[in-house]
Amino acid sequence: MTKRRERVCGADVHKDLIVATITGDEMPPIQENFGTTKSELKRFRDWLITNKCEQVAFEATGVYWIPVYDALSRTIDTIVANPHQIKTIPNDKSDSKDSNRIATLCLNNQIKRSRVFSDENRELRNLTRARSGYVKTRTQFKNRIHKYLSSNGIKLSSCMDDIFCKSGTYIIRGLAEKKPVEEILKGIPTGKIRKKQDEIRSALANGLSETDRMLISDALEMMDNAETKTEKMSLEILKKIQQQRSNDLAIVMSIPGIAFISGSVILSEIGDYRDFQSPDQLAKWCGLIPGENESAGKKRKCGITKRGSKYIRVVLIQAAQSISNMKNTALSRFYKRLSKKKEHNVAIVAVARKLICLIYHLLINQEFYQEVGCKKMRKGRNESRHEPSLKDEDLADRVAAIVDAFYGMSDSNRKKVLMRALEDISGNKTDRKRSPEGGG
Repeated sequence: MTKRRERVCGADVHKDLIVATITGDEMPPIQENFGTTKSELKRFRDWLITNKCEQVAFEATGVYWIPVYDALSRTIDTIVANPHQIKTIPNDKSDSKDSNRIATLCLNNQIKRSRVFSDENRELRNLTRARSGYVKTRTQFKNRIHKYLSSNGIKLSSCMDDIFCKSGTYIIRGLAEKKPVEEILKGIPTGKIRKKQDEIRSALANGLSETDRMLISDALEMMDNAETKTEKMSLEILKKIQQQRSNDLAIVMSIPGIAFISGSVILSEIGDYRDFQSPDQLAKWCGLIPGENESAGKKRKCGITKRGSKYIRVVLIQAAQSISNMKNTALSRFYKRLSKKKEHNVAIVAVARKLICLIYHLLINQEFYQEVGCKKMRKGRNESRHEPSLKDEDLADRVAAIVDAFYGMSDSNRKKVLMRALEDISGNKTDRKRSPEGGG
């Protein structure tokens, strides 16, 4: 049982204001207001030390709690609480009451401590989330271009699967630059699309208005900018992982359906996997377990809780979708068995949960993924051979070499070369087939 503190502090943290209350069993509450600048945070810390405060607690309000935590955690035991778990009574709220309520809960050990990432893991997570934002921005401008073309009666998407492929982008740029249709058709770079000249000529018959032409030009420029930013962010993520977690990346990418981007997002969102006592606890933290709803002895079915990071949940679902399209792997067979008696979405979520539990086991044991049928060399009583492990090779150097070469290759060859090199490192070459997207 947690030892009861004699004197604690509850703080209500805002953008520019901190309202702090110190309370104890045999003392009247002491309340003080502080700012959020560096000097004010130092004054807050000195005030806590002067009043012999043993513990301080506050809610995780946006990102405003981070500098407060950094200023106090090295000196005083600091608790960051989930606001959802310490909600106040509606219509009875003020800064003074909130800080006093948090202090009382802290004094009675009624606040559950939230996970706080280290500075290194926080930086990696910020990079992966920023990259996701750039990808989302690029997708938004692609959708706008679809809208502008459709509103002018240009049915380019009926002639090709992806209008943002090499030939599709060339055609859209030609329309935005007001080139004649015949000139655009003659300059199509790929032969497969060039064979559809009659269909494309018919689709481009209406042309674009001046306003839509300008808007498409701007959208293409923003897409190029987002693509450049995405590439830059990917390089920064590679550098960070190369310095900190190259072994873990190699382990996660040994699983079918997980490529570099999805692997880096999973690692960044999990943080230190040793914080979790079991794979079920990690799955619960990712919001991939069913919720509970019981009343009067009657249990009702619930969907997944969707608590925790939405970024890792999205990536795991995407990886599960990729696995469902694979052939002859243990995970794809699991999906097919489940999909015969459950809906597709339910089966996909089950695969995602199995995936995160598998990742936990591999990371804890520092092992590469292997299919059940793979033979492993075991060290017997009279055998000098032993099973290769992560400790037998300097994986950091091997992965660093892959990282250095990764972005010197063309887009079409990057993933294949990276995956082949990582498989060579693990000594685990299987006959599995991967999706072209690879969940990444």
